[in-house]
Amino acid sequence: MVFGYSPEVVYGAVLVVSALLTVLYFFFSDVLDGLFDVADHPLFSPQLVLSFFIVASAVGLLAEWYTDWASRWIVWLSVGVALVVVLLLHFFVFLPLRSAEASLGYTDADLEGSLAKVIVSVPPDGFGEILISRQSGVVAKTAKSANNEAIPSGEEVIIVQMENGVAVVARHDPYHLSI
Repeated sequence: MVFGYSPEVVYGAVLVVSALLTVLYFFFSDVLDGLFDVADHPLFSPQLVLSFFIVASAVGLLAEWYTDWASRWIVWLSVGVALVVVLLLHFFVFLPLRSAEASLGYTDADLEGSLAKVIVSVPPDGFGEILISRQSGVVAKTAKSANNEAIPSGEEVIIVQMENGVAVVARHDPYHLSI
């Protein structure tokens, strides 16, 4: 008995409360991360803490239902299983996701200064198309000439500026150095 309640009731209550807090955290994580800027250690992230309580309470509840072990052994079993599951989640799910988020996204400002190849000729007073090779893949963008000159297909250009999603490009001459 814990506080006058059976272990099944305690495990069930912890499971329900942890699951509800997980759902709330899913919807309000950005706001809550800004309000409660606690220790920045990844092992103390709310996702892992809530996962620990969910797994521990679920294992404890199932062990109480389906085994005849003493409750103190079930507590140790549930804590041990929860620690193993949380560590596996941390190293094989959350760490790879954290590093993947930073590497895939880009903004138009990130493209400025990049080299590209013209795939649709850029007329002096119109639009063409360029192809930009990035680590995360290849990006095609609408382009216009910075100097109002025609740029034929296959020419290498440099992105001078991005204006409303359109790349302003100039011919790239690797041998011309202006100081």
